[in-house]
Amino acid sequence: MTSNRLTPHARGLRQSGGLAEDRVWTRLRGGAVDGWKVRRQHPVGRFVVDFACVPLHLVIEIDGGVHERDDVVLNDHLRQQTIEALGWTVVRFTNAQALTEPWRIDDAIRDRAKTLGF
Repeated sequence: MTSNRLTPHARGLRQSGGLAEDRVWTRLRGGAVDGWKVRRQHPVGRFVVDFACVPLHLVIEIDGGVHERDDVVLNDHLRQQTIEALGWTVVRFTNAQALTEPWRIDDAIRDRAKTLGF
């Protein structure tokens, strides 16, 4: 899929997000973490990622239980390698982490900004 063809797909994903993604979005939207704007269900290369902070080239993925299956773990690994080859950094959190330790996501954004010298 090209970026233009990903847009309707991304829009559909935004409308069907799970509880953990919805809570993360409520926490991150509008630059709530130190002013860093985050996009939800954003196209990166040929993929749509859960969250992306474009200025930091940071992808945040929230993984549900299906991501524990061997075939999905392999697919996630290959997907992450492709995204990182485009110059992005990918951080992953489980649904449980997103719901019970949401500050870890804030910390990941701050750590990436610090690494880049912001």
